[in-house]
Amino acid sequence: MRPSPEEALVKLLEGNRRFLAGEQSHPRANIEIRRQLTLGQEPLACILGCADSRVPPQLIFDQVIGDLFMVRVAGNVLDDVVIGSIEFAVAVLETPLVMVLGHQNCGAVRAAIEHKDKIGHLRNLTERIEPVFACCKDPNDPEEVAQINAKEVAKRLRLESLLATRIEAGQLKVVAAYYEMHHGTVQILSES
Repeated sequence: MRPSPEEALVKLLEGNRRFLAGEQSHPRANIEIRRQLTLGQEPLACILGCADSRVPPQLIFDQVIGDLFMVRVAGNVLDDVVIGSIEFAVAVLETPLVMVLGHQNCGAVRAAIEHKDKIGHLRNLTERIEPVFACCKDPNDPEEVAQINAKEVAKRLRLESLLATRIEAGQLKVVAAYYEMHHGTVQILSES
């Protein structure tokens, strides 16, 4: 049976506590788990997270292969492909939780703040973060920008009709969260 949106969030936060305590319960995926996953997937949550190699959601939430449907893009920004991927997780896989996971020391956020947009297609990325500056007390503070960015992305996702319908029916929760790399903790910033 699928967990409720609330149960899915509790399971992720419990996994983060195990991660912090060094008591991971899923150190490796065994052969039987991999065999089961060839029959299909029922992820506990969809995580929209940054592509940063220092922020591995399966580890920081102590989840095994198949538990998380991952959508990763630098700066956890939205475009039609990202939204389509999230809608796939929700509509096809019936995932009860979508988490937008921002993080400390985000390079994409720093690039937007420092206007490092002259490098190839980086401009396409930074221009999706820059509107968040208007919502910040200090638009030069990368940690504030990363947190506000996660909240704004979650807010926008909640307005997508497919997601909004499921939120209203109690079948889905969309949360914004922030990973503090120094401590390993995940803080919930906003919930639907």
